[in-house]
Amino acid sequence: MSVNFCSSCGHSMETRSMDGVERRACTNCTSVHWGNYSIGVGALVVKDDKVLLVRRAQEPGKGNWTNPGGYIEQLEPIEETIVREVLEEAGVHATVKGIVAVRDQPRAIHNVYIAFEMQYVGGEPTPDGYEVDEAGFFSLEEMQSMKVANFTQWLVDIALNGQSDGLLADREPIVPSPGNGFFRIP
Repeated sequence: MSVNFCSSCGHSMETRSMDGVERRACTNCTSVHWGNYSIGVGALVVKDDKVLLVRRAQEPGKGNWTNPGGYIEQLEPIEETIVREVLEEAGVHATVKGIVAVRDQPRAIHNVYIAFEMQYVGGEPTPDGYEVDEAGFFSLEEMQSMKVANFTQWLVDIALNGQSDGLLADREPIVPSPGNGFFRIP
């Protein structure tokens, strides 16, 4: 899909070669359309050696069991996104421990998915009735008879067998940067 009008000033866009890549650029201001991207987040919440899963009630993947997750809102810090998504989809309160996996999916809308290890705080799994129609904590044995999405199977393995704390939130970075979220190796 071609971008025909500037999202900053509304003027027409033209195609320019920038560093060997064709990009859409505004004919009036300095705005450049760098591409189409989406950032998804997923939660790995473990309680008593069981992983929180939800069953998708909508496409894509309707009927598959997945870990709770979703997409960040434009001005929402990513840590708030994943906490919100777990609560919305599964009715479970959880806090971020760290980033434990990243999936890069180059396509028309380039998707980056960030998986968070979460600390269970409370609540009984309750589906939202819109995006998901069932929710619960499940053991590997129980998952054998469930339709667990392939990507989720990979994430469950990380949740139960991972040997690292992943990237942890840096609450006191050496460089002050209000409004930014930093994650780093311990």
